[in-house]
Amino acid sequence: MVSTPVARWLVLASALLFSTGGAAIKTEAFSAAQVSAVRSGIAAIVLAVYLVLVRGGRLKISPGILPAGVLYAATLTLFVAANKLTTAANAIFLQAVAPLYILVLGPWALGERWTSRDLAHVGALVTGLAFCFLGQQAPSTSAPDPATGNLLASVAGVTWAGTLLFLRHLGKTHADDSGGLGAVIVGNAMAFLVAIPFAWPPPSASATAWATVTCLGVFQIGLAYVFFTRAIRQVSALEASLLLLIEPVLNPMWAWLVHDESPGAYTLAGGAVIVSATALRAATAPRGQEALRATSGTPPDRPSVER
Repeated sequence: MVSTPVARWLVLASALLFSTGGAAIKTEAFSAAQVSAVRSGIAAIVLAVYLVLVRGGRLKISPGILPAGVLYAATLTLFVAANKLTTAANAIFLQAVAPLYILVLGPWALGERWTSRDLAHVGALVTGLAFCFLGQQAPSTSAPDPATGNLLASVAGVTWAGTLLFLRHLGKTHADDSGGLGAVIVGNAMAFLVAIPFAWPPPSASATAWATVTCLGVFQIGLAYVFFTRAIRQVSALEASLLLLIEPVLNPMWAWLVHDESPGAYTLAGGAVIVSATALRAATAPRGQEALRATSGTPPDRPSVER
């Protein structure tokens, strides 16, 4: 069983791997469908091999896995398409509104209580997002249709929130992380099947471009979800989504370094607000037995003053 502090670090490690997606997805030789097909196809294989050979388990289609897979497949597909049309910063920050939906749905869907700390963090998130969208993004080579891309990224925020809720439910109802892994494998397989008819024929790309897209499947999705599905069993859906907010800060930085895609001063200011609030939230999170009770829904020994 992963301890709660270790689980938080695993979520942060998965966020670091997730953050490489924006820059790699913008590889010019591949269309959105081609990136989605290669990335999700390889990720499904990597995670299935991990589940069967490393964990000694097998894929079980239990209640919750199929709807989680559908929502996750939608998130994967929408995120790739959004990154091809708008800036990496806009794509990831619009998806990052997931904690707002989880705050509303979490108590009803999972019976997980929110605290004043959660509300303060979401308030900081809203402030950071407001900064990010104060400036208007003009079309560019790496972001040819920001308006459409922003719309797709906004929908991805809804599907990602649903994915996190289902993954948290599977983590709480399964004895190990096989349920979460199963949902991620099914979701990637679905995303691959949706994309492959539009991805043929494969592009005439350089070895570097192929290696970049391959790494998306192996590391940005595969290894990241090995970490994340293991951690989500002991981290609440809301806390996981908040810790993952370091991804929106790092994602635009990689896009800037690789593609010279400038997120703008307002986006940088919003990112600074979000990463600072996330660091504070992680540093002040409850530990030990109280944390385990909070994430499992077990009442504490004494009444909590937080509501």
